[in-house]
Amino acid sequence: MADQVSAVDDVLSEYQGIEAQMADPEVIGDQAQFRKLSKRYTQLQPIVKVATDLEQVRADLEDAREMAREDREFAAEAERLEASAVELEEKLADLLAPRDPHDGDDIIMEIKAGAGGEEAALFAGDLVRMYEKYADKHEFTYEILGLAESDLGGVKDMTLSIRAKNPSRDGAWSVFKFEGGVHRVQRVPVTESQGRIQTSAAGVLVYPEPDEVEQVEIDDKDIRVDVYRSSGKGGQGVNTTDSAVRITHLPTGLVVTCQKERSQIQNKARAMQVLAARLQQLKEDEAEAQAAEGRAKQVRTMDRSERIRTYNWPENRISDHRIGFKANNLDQVLDGNLDDLFTALQAAERAERLEPE
Repeated sequence: MADQVSAVDDVLSEYQGIEAQMADPEVIGDQAQFRKLSKRYTQLQPIVKVATDLEQVRADLEDAREMAREDREFAAEAERLEASAVELEEKLADLLAPRDPHDGDDIIMEIKAGAGGEEAALFAGDLVRMYEKYADKHEFTYEILGLAESDLGGVKDMTLSIRAKNPSRDGAWSVFKFEGGVHRVQRVPVTESQGRIQTSAAGVLVYPEPDEVEQVEIDDKDIRVDVYRSSGKGGQGVNTTDSAVRITHLPTGLVVTCQKERSQIQNKARAMQVLAARLQQLKEDEAEAQAAEGRAKQVRTMDRSERIRTYNWPENRISDHRIGFKANNLDQVLDGNLDDLFTALQAAERAERLEPE
């Protein structure tokens, strides 16, 4: 209890400090700083509200108990307030529990067709639509930054950003972070004439998109910039100017492309943002790997080269191999109904974080 009181005091102190900063004309004039403070302010609001409600309920409970000694009619009210206090205490403990510091962040997601040729590209397209439908249902927006399609309309390679419509402590990273890894599909391909079930795969990469004020510095001498014409299905050109941009980060070999915008300058600026996000995630993954040495890895840091999930069409089954989750509602999941799966993954991550080291 003493630890919780101390933690709440720290949050209230930070919250009030941010309020004061946001009222400062100099901060108001600095859009990047003001946006960063607003984001943190929004993340702290749920804790402050529950803590305030709990303080009020405890005061009311004390009054009700006092009055119940003289009038038994207040006993029922005291019992109701006791139950409310317990509920708020549990909610506050959950809000104060250790959590991923990136949970409020927007994300960059890359989806790439793996082994399986055209069928893998079609499956990658199914994953894209699944995530887009989930985003539409949960107050997220998405923007396609780069796309290479297959001849049958599948996805060879796509990069998109996913953002919360409103700042929240539970941003895009809090749910989509679990999607990084190899996704396997078992079904009869449209190109299969004998009706045989085949297995193919698609890879998904997910990393937080850092705020502009937090982005890593990239030296011009460390990158190579190539321009080319944007392409559509089968590699056909979709415009007549070299507006698409490919940036290669020489020290790491990371390659980022962006062809969404008409302007080469805009595409380069967006590609640099994506590259910064990837480098930031690479840096944090390396730090996490060092910190995790000698202990089990958490859900969010599971090796992305491992198969994380299987989508079985004939049995309408989805299986997440990290937590043993299975459900026979693949059709609904592909329609964007990922809530049960994401809730199970979040519960597993939270249990992992609360385990003593």
